[in-house]
Amino acid sequence: MSLLQARNLNVSIGKARLLQPADLSLETGTLTAILGPNGAGKSTLLKALLGLIDHGGETKLDGKALSSLSPRERAKQIAYLPQGQSHAWPLSVEAVVTLGRHPHGGHTHSGQDGNVVERVLNTMGLKDLRGQSVLTLSGGEQMRVSLARALAVEATFLLADEPLASLDPRYQFEIMSVLAGQARGGDGVVVVMHDLALAARYADRIILMKDGAILADGPPVTMLSGENVQSVFNVQTRQTDIHREDGPINVALPSELESKA
Repeated sequence: MSLLQARNLNVSIGKARLLQPADLSLETGTLTAILGPNGAGKSTLLKALLGLIDHGGETKLDGKALSSLSPRERAKQIAYLPQGQSHAWPLSVEAVVTLGRHPHGGHTHSGQDGNVVERVLNTMGLKDLRGQSVLTLSGGEQMRVSLARALAVEATFLLADEPLASLDPRYQFEIMSVLAGQARGGDGVVVVMHDLALAARYADRIILMKDGAILADGPPVTMLSGENVQSVFNVQTRQTDIHREDGPINVALPSELESKA
């Protein structure tokens, strides 16, 4: 089991504290969903974990300071899918996915790199689009290509920031199923998302955030209680049965806005 750990991780810009000091340990074989309202600090947490923004505290991968790893070694171990990623060049779908092999020194369509790319294209349902320019694809299709590129890295950890954005319901289910499969296969998967029902269905662990702080951390059935959901999202809730591979759970989901009266 590999561990991605943070101690006293915090982010400030001037006098504004974007991320309150947080201790966090993420492990392989687990799909972790990070939930919270807009501005809760979810994306900031991911970027700080990766060292993509200035932060206080420290992050470690298997006991080694993340800052001590070379960019290539870090890229081999942790794949990152940022929010709202767009494509600027008219590359083919296959060429974009092949870029995921770059940390390993690979850039060809043959050998081990080609096998990985072929598998990922199949997993993401992109084989029929492999020769098409990414600039001709819909926003949802482009997101699937971006995720395919991240999967092609074959990293120990995959951190995805709102990978369900722009996807229709069918593909939301498919993407979450793929990510859950990655976790079952031994990867550490962390997903920032807004759909509480999908998080309850697929996540092994949920982290709740609000106002730049981690408020709670645990299994879905515990985290998605009426009290937690009302407190974090300022909504009324209803109890709902969610079907999971390991059996049904009963959680609280938003029903309507809480009255301000």
